[in-house]
Amino acid sequence: MNVLIVGSGGREHTLAWKLLQSPNVEKVFCLPGNGGTALLPNCQNLAGSEEDFNRIANQAKKKKVAFVVVGPEAPLAKGITDALAEFDIPVFGPTQAGAQIEASKWWAKELMQNVAIPTAFGETFTNAENAKKYISQQGAPIVVKADGLAAGKGVTVAETVEEAMEAVDTLFANEVTQVVVEEYLAGEEVSVLAVTDGITVRPLLPAQDHKRIGEGDTGPNTGGMGAYAPAPVLTSGLLTEITKQVLQPTIDALRERGIIYQGVLYAGLILTSEKKVKVLEFNCRFGDPETQVILPLLETPLDELILACLEQRLKDFPPLQWSGRRALCVVASAAGYPGSYEKGEAITDLPELDDILVFHAGTCLTEKQQLLTNGGRVLAVTGLGDTLREAADRAYSAIAQINFSGCYYRTDIGHQVLSSQKKSS
Repeated sequence: MNVLIVGSGGREHTLAWKLLQSPNVEKVFCLPGNGGTALLPNCQNLAGSEEDFNRIANQAKKKKVAFVVVGPEAPLAKGITDALAEFDIPVFGPTQAGAQIEASKWWAKELMQNVAIPTAFGETFTNAENAKKYISQQGAPIVVKADGLAAGKGVTVAETVEEAMEAVDTLFANEVTQVVVEEYLAGEEVSVLAVTDGITVRPLLPAQDHKRIGEGDTGPNTGGMGAYAPAPVLTSGLLTEITKQVLQPTIDALRERGIIYQGVLYAGLILTSEKKVKVLEFNCRFGDPETQVILPLLETPLDELILACLEQRLKDFPPLQWSGRRALCVVASAAGYPGSYEKGEAITDLPELDDILVFHAGTCLTEKQQLLTNGGRVLAVTGLGDTLREAADRAYSAIAQINFSGCYYRTDIGHQVLSSQKKSS
């Protein structure tokens, strides 16, 4: 079969790489793709916008693809699945109605409250004055979120009331029409991505993302500076509990609203000191960079899993198979990210080593086959190992070889687990 992937980031490069490992997949098309997908054997980039649904439909028909996988949240929120359904093109990704679970924080909050899914208490506001009055009453620390899509950068965990009010002013100044203000929950964050056919839910390996730009989890939020999997903070017992108390009730609640949600349901969770799990947010797609550490460990053919979701036979699908190894990913970003940054810097010295995977995020390939930077997060370097320390050592050894002007990366991805393992040893 042929498959079309919509998107241009590290997640989409990983999806293409994984799908091409299946003997069932002949060719993968990426629209628009990036420098990495351009270099991937049996993968072809297609020109166009990821929000030009008519063009995507035409290309899907022309290339005779079995299904479309949508990487980013924006096309899902704008209704790509609904649009392609008009052409009888199967899409792994929820409808516009289902994508509200990420596109509107408050819609998701109300959904959780209606079915008693544990989450932070909060309120929504359409003007800065009321939001700031509420913040003054509640005090700090407190969390301020853009209600809509913000590419992972619309959340401020404010340590002071002043910082929270500044976040409110910034969001409304950037044409956000609604903000959500939530209580601060202390604990360890973890990501659980699950696939679903709208009835049955199958969780993937838990992963831990590092959102902050700076060492020691400091500075502003980004789209993610690194991740590792599996995250030992979530035991198999806790994962079963999350499936029963969070993932399945959410899919059931969506179905009761007439929404058949097929794709990935991503739960951003926090595990409190009392080992209680609460939902911080839902996303409607594969996470980035979590995908870069989860899929390399998956041994079940991804195309078969996706088809089981699209054909609503996930209940009878065999148990997912995993390698039993560990994966750790470090993101190399452009100087200045998540603020303004330069593009067009030459990238050289990409490593080709065993147990190292270099997934391209913000790159492009020139006609002369020169790789250039083309985004804030440029590359995601994943190391594999029998232990997390081994995976980390390989990732950092590889990323140190890469050259482009302004290259920045955190040196402490996985620090919480690695430091505890070092102490226990």
